[in-house]
Amino acid sequence: MSCHDPNHYAGIMTARPFARTRAILRRLTPLMLLPLGACNWVVMSPAGDVAVQQRDLILISTVLMLLIIVPVMAMTVWFAWRYREKAQAKDYDADWDHSTSLELLIWSAPLLIIIALGAVTWTSTHLLDPYRPIARIDHARKVDPAVKPLQVEVVAMDWKWLFIYPDLGIATVNELAAPVDQPIAFKITSSTIMNSFFVPAIAGQIYAMPGMQTSLHAVANRPGTFDGFSANYSGAGFSNMRFKFHAMDKSGFDQWVARVKASGATLDRATYVKLEQPSEKVKPLYFAGVAPKLFHAALNMCVQPGKKCMDAVMMTDMRGGAGKESARDVAGLRHDGTIDVGGFHPVEPGKKGEIAQPAGMTPAADRTPAEQGKQAPGQQDHDGHGGGHEGHEGM
Repeated sequence: MSCHDPNHYAGIMTARPFARTRAILRRLTPLMLLPLGACNWVVMSPAGDVAVQQRDLILISTVLMLLIIVPVMAMTVWFAWRYREKAQAKDYDADWDHSTSLELLIWSAPLLIIIALGAVTWTSTHLLDPYRPIARIDHARKVDPAVKPLQVEVVAMDWKWLFIYPDLGIATVNELAAPVDQPIAFKITSSTIMNSFFVPAIAGQIYAMPGMQTSLHAVANRPGTFDGFSANYSGAGFSNMRFKFHAMDKSGFDQWVARVKASGATLDRATYVKLEQPSEKVKPLYFAGVAPKLFHAALNMCVQPGKKCMDAVMMTDMRGGAGKESARDVAGLRHDGTIDVGGFHPVEPGKKGEIAQPAGMTPAADRTPAEQGKQAPGQQDHDGHGGGHEGHEGM
């Protein structure tokens, strides 16, 4: 073939655009896949039975919806090809007045899918209720009634997580551990603002709110170290509000507990007050001892000396208030103020993460709600206006 052959030039002109396109795609492919490098498939590959059931719910819902989406997309392409301008297909003369078969197809398929989705949603809403104790370890094993769930009390702080093990008498910061195949019962609250407790490998998220207690039940089915974090924006340190969850065998968990107890530190009320001050990137901390009923005090916002617990305040309000004398004493009701706690001051703004044992602090005695309800004259109601509505009427 001569180099002057016009077909030769035509082949070159035709091949060059495709070669350039392939070269561009080769260069762009890594850039297009780069955002997927940060993807974490832990939700679709969980380590706990509750998270597995939630994963299955996602898959079932997706498949049910694709039963409509895929045929519609396929038929859109098929109709566009079949009835294109140059097609040889016979023209379709539609009956625009009414088509029984088409009406049945249009309405019955979505209706059946909605019914199926409704049934799945109804059953899973009750079976996967975070407040409901789990009934099985996995799909093949039921929970042994003789095995007591591991109790973990969780307090969301700015910007760290406190975990208290009341049955073991220990506490940790930004590190959580549990034995494999043992049910875990979480009690969750917050010391300041709303957060969301989330360990995707074992269960869904649950909110942590100040003055309120939420619950979550879960189980880990295989050993490993998994990420936990806050799934609700809560301020400047939110990005680093993370912790590690260690799922271990029984012997490994016992060794971990022994290591925590070997720390020798005690989480008393003074230490808690300092710990809850805003701090970022706090490394894991261990406490071999915990003040009695510390979670109850954190939940009712009365850890600081002189504070009145919220449950006691509500009980006083329920009984008609504490009388007009309470209007003169409102210091114990300022739950959002900064208070001197006996010669020890909170961490100054800008100083982060340093947790020390305050000296000379004696934790205030804990009282049960019944004891706190027996208020002496002069105690306040929650709003600090002198004994509630009945108190005002008697003035």
